[in-house]
Amino acid sequence: MSAHHGYAVRIEWTGNRGEGTASYRAYGRDHRILAEGKNHAIDGSSDRTFHGDAERWNPEEMVIAALAQCHMLSYLHVASANGLVVVDYTDDATGTLETVGDGGRLTEATLRPIVTLAAQHTGADADRAGALHERASELCFIANSVSFPVHHEVRILIASE
Repeated sequence: MSAHHGYAVRIEWTGNRGEGTASYRAYGRDHRILAEGKNHAIDGSSDRTFHGDAERWNPEEMVIAALAQCHMLSYLHVASANGLVVVDYTDDATGTLETVGDGGRLTEATLRPIVTLAAQHTGADADRAGALHERASELCFIANSVSFPVHHEVRILIASE
């Protein structure tokens, strides 16, 4: 059985400096990303390399963030379903963009989750917690939607009492 879920966002270009796109350097790449029911927008731009604002989110960062978020949420579900108590989770994810001529593509992403289990867990639990990242990856909607490899460099810690 399949189900379809729709997602909609609105992009508003805010980079018109008074002459629109009269020339390549005449306009800003700034924009806002909104979704119905959200209390705040995300300020976006292109990467600084492509004349964007480095202080704003760029699309490539957002793809990597979406991968990291999706994996984390899938992992927390899998951990809970398997009796593991996660008390902390961080991920310093990265991605690589390859440009060729006027085009380009993301070629890979690496997620680096650091998962901390509650103090009552053992080393065997830590091994099991590490192995569950494979299942989380299988469940991640975003990872299942991209055409580049998503690598995982996992660390499992056990909290001190």
